[in-house]
Amino acid sequence: MKFLADMGVSMRVVEELRSCGHDVVHLREEGLHKLPDKDIFKKATHENRIILTFDLDFGEIIAFSEKATVSVIVFRLRNTRTPFVIERLNQVLAGTVASLEEGCIVTVEDARYRIRKLPIS
Repeated sequence: MKFLADMGVSMRVVEELRSCGHDVVHLREEGLHKLPDKDIFKKATHENRIILTFDLDFGEIIAFSEKATVSVIVFRLRNTRTPFVIERLNQVLAGTVASLEEGCIVTVEDARYRIRKLPIS
């Protein structure tokens, strides 16, 4: 899978995904740490990447996008320590591959996750 990690996502999460064979780009690596959210969304759309973020704005941006082909994984965790984020992400990916490929918003919480398929009507 192809991912675009927002600034709030640790490089250790990126490295873990890469070690599992995923294609992952972090905004910091490309010098895009100040890129506005709408431009991050455009970049993900253009590169066919799933956005990884702690920023709740992406859920709204994609919900109102007419071309909702980009999936977003939004972390809403109380425990934001990197090992826990990695653990939750691995659990989520195990159960959401098909939905992520079709387009969805996955909201990841400490003990559960929710999937909203796109486009949202």
